[in-house]
Amino acid sequence: MRRSLCAVILVVAVPSLAQQKTVSEDKAWASQSAALSNTLEAEFIVRVGDVDNLNFGWPEGFDPFCGRMTEAHAWPWQPAEGDVAGLDRILLSSKFTPEKNGGCGGDGYSGSYDAKATKPQAISLPTTILKDAKVTSAFVQLFIDDFQANAMCSKFAVTLNGKRFVEAEKVINAIDQTGPVGKLLSIPIPEEFWADLTSAKPLVITVDETKGAADGFAIDFVRLLVNRRRENTCKGSVAGRVVEKGSETPIAKAKVSLADRTTVETNAEGRFTLKNVPTGFEVVTASAPGYSDGSATADIGTGDENPEVTIFLEKGKTLVFGEKKLAIGEALSLNSILFDAGKADLKPESKPELEKVVQFLKANPNAEIELSGHTSSEGEAQMNRSLSYRRVKTCKDYVVGKGIDAGRIVAVGFGPDRPVASNATEPGRKQNRRVELRVVKN
Repeated sequence: MRRSLCAVILVVAVPSLAQQKTVSEDKAWASQSAALSNTLEAEFIVRVGDVDNLNFGWPEGFDPFCGRMTEAHAWPWQPAEGDVAGLDRILLSSKFTPEKNGGCGGDGYSGSYDAKATKPQAISLPTTILKDAKVTSAFVQLFIDDFQANAMCSKFAVTLNGKRFVEAEKVINAIDQTGPVGKLLSIPIPEEFWADLTSAKPLVITVDETKGAADGFAIDFVRLLVNRRRENTCKGSVAGRVVEKGSETPIAKAKVSLADRTTVETNAEGRFTLKNVPTGFEVVTASAPGYSDGSATADIGTGDENPEVTIFLEKGKTLVFGEKKLAIGEALSLNSILFDAGKADLKPESKPELEKVVQFLKANPNAEIELSGHTSSEGEAQMNRSLSYRRVKTCKDYVVGKGIDAGRIVAVGFGPDRPVASNATEPGRKQNRRVELRVVKN
């Protein structure tokens, strides 16, 4: 629901309802922080902010860690005394001024503008409990309210310890959340940040809007899950279909993925089902050769009775990479990207091919790409995924160092998970050790 810029409803924040139900061991919801170890959900949980649905409380029987979206609540409202700065309150872009609206009008939240109170704040998550931990996975969870990037012409930026968290930006900028309602969002933290988690220094996350849009938003709490135990989380299923934009022709063999890279393929009717998905708000992305990537949001509660999603893919033009024609959505193996065994340092002979990537992105300023790393099957799979990510991240850093916006490149390490040849022979294994480029948008 888009709300008028001039419409302001005065409400008084009511005391939050008592905790109703949860499967989480993070139970001290009235506390502004928590640090837990060896829990069912994850080896470590760090939380900042109380768990109270922006001071409105939870519906009877509602579990924010297991449920779908909340019921709509009134707006605007005031933070309670003691709430962490930047949480439990309406926020507006640090670039927002009442005189401008970003070109899309404004929502009702923007009527609450206050130069100090509505300015986004850095949220500091203490990591003392993580010192010397061995990290194998990490997620940041945000309980978000009223993010509407598409409807309000807004564009959100996310940083961790001052470095861009591009993967989180892709998720948040795909969300059109109205109501206003709250939803739990879980985003994997890439390996490049894992060393920060075990440094004993706080992990600082910022979420801000970059264009000055009149798009108010809010965050109830922030959690860090390290070494998530996915098997113990609440889970549900989401089904849907992938179709061509305009004609709604089903697209078969499209890859459909979650933020954590769980992937399935559509059938001949363009249909898919993702099972055992952790509950919360998910951005589901689809890709197919010849099409720009598309996405849809899924509101996932426990069980199979979740709303279906439809993902529309738009045909894209064929581009030229070097001397080769490259269809959007098609993967291209980059030649001569070389590393020493077990290492992620670029060899000098890799740079000419990466210069082609730089020139391609400069020649196509609207293009966005995925760089993916792949290995053969020898060795431990998780170690290979880590190595392939570190290698492809090195490639991304080289390209970004040449003046390309980091937001145009996503780096992914698949390790041995997506072979293109048999691992039974050395020629096949050599084919599987590769770096691929895929254009996801042009």
